[in-house]
Amino acid sequence: MRIRRVIHRRFLAEQALQELRQPLLKAGALQDAIFNSANFSSIATDAQGVIQIFNVGAERMLGYTAADVVDQITPAGISDAQEVIARAAALSLEWDTQIEPGFEALVFKASRGIEDIYELTYIRKDGSRLPAIVSVTALRDAKDKVIGYLLIGTDNTARKQVEAEQALLDQRLRDQQFYTRSLIESNIDAIITTDPRGIISDVNQQMELLTGCTRDELIGAPFKNYFTDPARAEAAITRVLRDGKVTNYELTAHARDGKETVVSYNATTFHDRDRNLQGVFAAARDVTDRKQFEHALQENYVELESAKAAAEKANLAKSEFLSSMSHELRTPLNAVLGFAQLMASETPPPSPAQKLSIDQILQAGWYLLRLINEILDLAMIESGKVTISQESMSLTDVMQDCQAMIEPQAQQREIQMTFPHFDHPFYIHADRTRVKQVIINLLSNAIKYNRVGGAVMVECVMHVENRVRLSVKDTGAGLALDQLAQLFQPFNRLGQESSTEEGTGIGLVVTKQLVELMGGVIGVESNVGVGSVFWVEFPASNAPELVFGDSGEIGLNEQDNMAAHALPCQRTLLYVEDNPANLVLVEQLIARRSDLKLLTAVDGHLGIKLARLYRPDVILMDINLPGISGFGALKILREDPVTAHIPVMALSANAVPRDIEKGLKAGFFRYLTKPIEVVAFMDALDVALHHAAENGLASESAR
Repeated sequence: MRIRRVIHRRFLAEQALQELRQPLLKAGALQDAIFNSANFSSIATDAQGVIQIFNVGAERMLGYTAADVVDQITPAGISDAQEVIARAAALSLEWDTQIEPGFEALVFKASRGIEDIYELTYIRKDGSRLPAIVSVTALRDAKDKVIGYLLIGTDNTARKQVEAEQALLDQRLRDQQFYTRSLIESNIDAIITTDPRGIISDVNQQMELLTGCTRDELIGAPFKNYFTDPARAEAAITRVLRDGKVTNYELTAHARDGKETVVSYNATTFHDRDRNLQGVFAAARDVTDRKQFEHALQENYVELESAKAAAEKANLAKSEFLSSMSHELRTPLNAVLGFAQLMASETPPPSPAQKLSIDQILQAGWYLLRLINEILDLAMIESGKVTISQESMSLTDVMQDCQAMIEPQAQQREIQMTFPHFDHPFYIHADRTRVKQVIINLLSNAIKYNRVGGAVMVECVMHVENRVRLSVKDTGAGLALDQLAQLFQPFNRLGQESSTEEGTGIGLVVTKQLVELMGGVIGVESNVGVGSVFWVEFPASNAPELVFGDSGEIGLNEQDNMAAHALPCQRTLLYVEDNPANLVLVEQLIARRSDLKLLTAVDGHLGIKLARLYRPDVILMDINLPGISGFGALKILREDPVTAHIPVMALSANAVPRDIEKGLKAGFFRYLTKPIEVVAFMDALDVALHHAAENGLASESAR
């Protein structure tokens, strides 16, 4: 019985012991599961720090096996040395005691019973780095003596990467903010931002200078408060919000010290990344100086316009004066030269004494006409009214015309003229009439200022840069250097005022300006006692496909000469002229022609009536007529079928080139100028009569 009781008690004791051990076994199993988890590195050391346990998590994370480290090293041996040193220094400072870098630094707080969790970088077996969060706990025995340490670590790589990326983003944001701020502050314009209500949210230093207020004072204040016209400033914000932008919107800023500055605003709205409206961004440029400049410019412009109008008025008055002067001088000259030519060709001829007097009248008259022409030419050039009609033309043909015109003058002075023999024609791009005027002037001067019995040599060659050079060489006295410097000055005769040679000192000035207007160049080379060489260059040109005669030329060509023959008898000429002397002159000229009958009218209206009544073969028309001008009369005659066919020739003292051009464009058959050159006048009249006969336009009296 006793044995049975003993056995029973033992059974009960073992059962109770088993019940007591069961929770311990469960707790141990849980600890083993945690300790051997692959997600944590669990490293247990003895009191000296030598590793005793290195779980599978530590092996996976660090690449070491337990055999590599157990009883071999402390955790400090697999940690970043610089971090361990830094931790020792920080703890030494915190605890005011010297802590050596090494394992002690890793467990210092835990050894004093303080919970210690910190970041530590492990160095893997392959040398790579593993950022970890380490929790350190001191292991103690039943008597609370430290017998070791447990370091549990988790992989901190992902968090570190996120932190690094966040730090990078933060730095980029700071850099962008700094860059944006730098852009705003470095701008020469006043920069301002407002919210949608027009309340200032940011400004730059230029805005502070513009208003005299600090940035803190400006932020939070209404935008409109800093302008002389708040309503207009507020309207600018409203307009930007409505249209999305404004450009060159002018406002006047009012500073604290009372200074006012005119600014030009350019503004736009700005939004967040979700396109939500945030406010208005505006830049204001100081345009005060520009506005003052524009105001001054406007005042100057008004003055310039006034001066321009005055100049144009003066120029118009000058042109009208020149035209009037030309007309008024030529009209009496027409009578003087016209009647002198009649007297010179009278039958019987005048006596020698009479002829001498008549020659003096003609010489003086034609000289006076040349002076008038030169002065008018110079005035026209200076006022910009001269007309240049450039075309491809034969310089060879013009030279031949000039030779025929100048040789009589050379013979009178016993000057030997030498002209080039052209193997091929030279073509230039110029105005034919003006080129002839230039050459005649150079040849005339070469004869006039030559010695008696001297010589003039003319050469024509192709020069450099596709230009044709014409040279006129004389054997005169030559020019000194100081005379050459004054050669092209108006009215400067270079000391020849007291000589017997006539002149005004205008011809070469006109010649030079005409040459340059045609794109040419003029020059001179001279030696005192030897002579001078004047040359002109013109742009070379190709031969024209067709060469037409100059319609403004009074002289006759070969076809015109043929036309002057075999005219029918008793042709009728109607002359419309209000000047009695001119009427008498033409009457006497026509009286010498038995084949012509003259009708006269003293104004345009009467001339039109007579033309319709008698249908003359040719009409000779003055321009400045009482009642209706020659142009008005021509227009009426051209519109009337009865008179539209009759050739009408102008005979006018309005002789400047633009007058001639205007007359020819209006439809005059010829435009003759006063004073009349009798031979040329009669030749032109014959051409007009022949034209009428050839086209079946003869008057009733001729049929």
